[in-house]
Amino acid sequence: MKWLTLISFIFLLSSARSRNLHRAARDADHKSQIAHRYNDLKEETFKAVAMITFAQYLQKCSYDGLSKLVKDIVDLAHKCVANEDAPECTKPLPTVFLDRICQVDQLRDSYGDMADCCGKTDPERNQCFLSFKVHQPDFIPPYQRPAADVICNEYRDNRVALLGNFVYTVGRRNPFLHAPAILGLAAEYENALKSCCSESDIGACLDEKASVIKERAKLIGVQQQHGCRILEKYGERTFQANKLARLSQKYPKAPFAELVKMVHDVKDVYKECCEGDMVECVDDWSELVNSLCSKQDVFSSKLKPCCEKPVVERTKCIMEADFDEKPDNLPSLVEKYIQDKEVCKSYEAGHDAFLSEFVYEYSRRHPELSTTVILRITKGYETLLDKCCKTDNPAECYANAQEELNKHIKETQELVKTNCDLYNTHGEGDFLKGILVRYTKKMPQVSTDTLLEIGRKMTAVGTKCCSLPEEKRLSCSEHYLSIVIEKMCKKQESTPINDQVTHCCNEFYSYKRPCFTAMGVDTKYVPPPFDPMMFNFDNKLCSTPPAEREEDQMKLLINLIKRKPQMTEEQIKTIAGGFTAMVDKCCKAADIDTCLGEE
Repeated sequence: MKWLTLISFIFLLSSARSRNLHRAARDADHKSQIAHRYNDLKEETFKAVAMITFAQYLQKCSYDGLSKLVKDIVDLAHKCVANEDAPECTKPLPTVFLDRICQVDQLRDSYGDMADCCGKTDPERNQCFLSFKVHQPDFIPPYQRPAADVICNEYRDNRVALLGNFVYTVGRRNPFLHAPAILGLAAEYENALKSCCSESDIGACLDEKASVIKERAKLIGVQQQHGCRILEKYGERTFQANKLARLSQKYPKAPFAELVKMVHDVKDVYKECCEGDMVECVDDWSELVNSLCSKQDVFSSKLKPCCEKPVVERTKCIMEADFDEKPDNLPSLVEKYIQDKEVCKSYEAGHDAFLSEFVYEYSRRHPELSTTVILRITKGYETLLDKCCKTDNPAECYANAQEELNKHIKETQELVKTNCDLYNTHGEGDFLKGILVRYTKKMPQVSTDTLLEIGRKMTAVGTKCCSLPEEKRLSCSEHYLSIVIEKMCKKQESTPINDQVTHCCNEFYSYKRPCFTAMGVDTKYVPPPFDPMMFNFDNKLCSTPPAEREEDQMKLLINLIKRKPQMTEEQIKTIAGGFTAMVDKCCKAADIDTCLGEE
């Protein structure tokens, strides 16, 4: 395949994809979507994205089996390019793909109830198919890299098949990863092969680079699923407000109208990607690179070096580019949004437009804040105006808005500082224990393994964010904590945890993290009877590897709090200290079992 063409569609901002507003009008000019997209992408890129699409829906199918489906779609595209009026050429592109899936022989034998989706009409049929996608499926064996010399020879002799298999392999294992990201990972994979196949130790080189690619894939996948979740759960208004805040921070010199246009386009293309419409996702996504680079002077001085790079490197550069510097001498917002006597008049004349401009103006002045903090500030300001604009003296009513706003920001900054000080002073282990204590008390109904998983994810946020410069910690920590909490809330929709978790999960998107932070002990929880067997240890405790022993200790801590949720910090410290002392003493004793029994 012409992978230099294909890999030019690397993911951009994992939080932002764009689509020109004229796209919808342009689509209307094309009788055949499949012909239109085929002409846009050209054959080899179209083939690659078709393979990704089928691999993400039909995760159990072989590469050769899906190659036949891809050929059918490409043949149809050829036919439609020649005659856009042909009956099968006028269908929406997602319908074309799903129709072909529903024609697969013995679909029910391989996929069971998923075959029932074929009895539905679109868009319900697509939603049905999406519900059967399995993230990191256990029915696919772990990837085994061929021997180093084999993979390099295969790359040299049959590059097309090797890279085609790569996008197939990644797609079926990551059914929610957007196609532009998979094409970007294919570019990184090819660069790794070019670099490593000339090294003396090819295997070590490939393993090191593959590890980086896997981590990048994992991070992008988490970010993209979170974006889709916001759009699905909270709707377009919240999604667009969040994106407007982020892009205003990144491009503070860009005019308001340009950013609003971009945010609207981002939302449109995100919907395509989230709905599995990968051909349109890739095509529209690629337009953002062209759009940004054609207006780089309007958006940011940081884009210039990126837009001068080869196409295959351009989008990754844009994604990683720093925030642009704020314009000089930006006026205070107090005068316009608090002191101006016409505030209520402006607000009532155009509610959403007024608040959007507030988000833009506030965000471009505060790159150090998280988008969720900015959304909370905006929501608070909106609530205040709704109340004050109904009074006889609105200006007096909202006169203290600035003080309230600063108070909330200070509280959030102090929370981050306290947690990072704890992490940096006491280390990862104690930080994790603190989280496990707090969250086991908040939701003791959750399984021990899940609580440990949540605790580790929150600790990973500390590891990632607390090493950053202070001005970047708040934005980093709130963003990643929002992802952890949102994933937890999605799970609890089908298996409710308790009333207070349900309450927080039903909060506005931006208010969830503060709600979980403020959550106390679940007073309605009735603990199971205390089981002395929890403290029945044997000599395996001493022979267990340190990492496993640490995990066992964490699980013991969780189970202890589940049974005694009212335990104080001092009591927990005493027991933890006693456990550590017991292990140190008894693992050195001649008769370990007797010592453990006595202790």
